[in-house]
Amino acid sequence: MSFGSATPGNTSVNLSKSDIFQLLQNERRRYVIQYLRRNGGPVDLGELATQVAAWEYNCDCPDISKKQRKRVYTTLQQTHLPKLDDLGIVSYDPDAGTIDRTPQTDELTVYLEIVPGREFPWREYYLSLGAVSLAILATLWGNIYPFTAIPALVWATMLALVLTLSAAYQTFLGRELTLDDYPTAPREE
Repeated sequence: MSFGSATPGNTSVNLSKSDIFQLLQNERRRYVIQYLRRNGGPVDLGELATQVAAWEYNCDCPDISKKQRKRVYTTLQQTHLPKLDDLGIVSYDPDAGTIDRTPQTDELTVYLEIVPGREFPWREYYLSLGAVSLAILATLWGNIYPFTAIPALVWATMLALVLTLSAAYQTFLGRELTLDDYPTAPREE
C-alpha cells in the first residue's frame, strides 16, 4: 500500500501492513483518523484536541479540563499530526492549525474496523455453509434418496438464498462497527 503526502515537499511513502499497524498502535492517531472520518472536511486543532481528550477520558467535550485538553493538544501538535502529515495520511497546516483528510485517510479506516469479543465467527459459518453445500451437491450427483426427491434447482435456490441472506445480515451488523463505537476506559490523572 502506498501512502504519500500531497504537498510538494514530501515524497511518497510506502508503508507495509506492519508499518500501518505500528502507526495505528497509538490511540491518539487512531482517534485523529476516526474524527476526520466522522466529520469530513478541515477541522481545527483545538476542536480535534477537545474531542480526542473526551474519548480518552471517556466523557463529554464540555467536561474536559484545560489540563486534559492541553496534554492532548500539545502531543497532537508536536508529534502525531506532523508524523501523519509526513506520511500523507492527513494534511496538517501548523500555521493555520487545521487538519484535513487525504485519500490515504480513507484507506486507513479499514484497519480501524474491529470485531467485538463475542462476535459470531462468520468465517466458520461460511466454511460450514460451503461444506454443507458440497455435501448436498455430492448426494445429488450420487442420486442418494431422499435428497433426490427435491429437484436440484430447488436445492440451488435454497443455498443461494441462505448465502445471500447471511451476507446481507453480516453486512447490516458490521456496517458501522468501528473503533469510535467502542470508547476506551477513562485514564488515571
